[in-house]
Amino acid sequence: MELPEEDELVLATIRKIMPYGAFCSLDEYGVEAFVHISEVAPRWIKNIHEFLHEGQKVVAKVHRIIKEKNQIDISLKRVTESERKRKLESVRREKREEKLFSIITTQAKMTSDEADGIRKVFEGKYGSLYDGLERIAQKGEEEIKGDEFGRFGAVILEVAQKNIKKVKVQVGGVLMIKCYGKEGVDAIKAALSTIVDMAGMEVAYVGAPRYKISVTADNYKNAEKRIKEAVDKVDCEMKGKNGVVSFERE
Repeated sequence: MELPEEDELVLATIRKIMPYGAFCSLDEYGVEAFVHISEVAPRWIKNIHEFLHEGQKVVAKVHRIIKEKNQIDISLKRVTESERKRKLESVRREKREEKLFSIITTQAKMTSDEADGIRKVFEGKYGSLYDGLERIAQKGEEEIKGDEFGRFGAVILEVAQKNIKKVKVQVGGVLMIKCYGKEGVDAIKAALSTIVDMAGMEVAYVGAPRYKISVTADNYKNAEKRIKEAVDKVDCEMKGKNGVVSFERE
């Protein structure tokens, strides 16, 4: 029987609630786990039913495993909001990739052995099915050239491009702009005006001397490149006007 590891994030379904805790099933492992009432919330709980109900799905963290007893203790309060969102997104992607792969195998009329072979190609080349489908959706025909996907390449490309939107990423931070010259605010406005028309660029006033900038692009490489170009442009403008520029990443 496969068990999760300590500190692993898991998706659990509440099955039976007791006054002192709740018994759960771990969706990805098919095993039972227990969450003690002290691990449900960061504050004292008078009535556990205020927080949990049977059939509820929750993101939990494994905090103790006693293998000789097949005992798994999980915690809800030890899961941060960012961890919860990341786990739910991971589960969503896994369900999505299996649905898309099912469409591919059906449309391509693959045998089970052929499907296993294509799955191994995806995992070996991209790490996961979904990552591979995203890549193919973005790159198009050039990504399926060669013999790796054989006669199934056209179907894989069609399904990927039809069902996966191009990925957009955003990077940004805060520009600190100070001007010691007589131009002052006008000099800063002029410097910022040199970047507002850059593709995917957003500029917002936070509070002197802070200005938030962010760039949306197809990938992190291009986004990082544009952010650097923007900072360099503003810095160049301000140097000629007795100004100082610094940049803090978010």
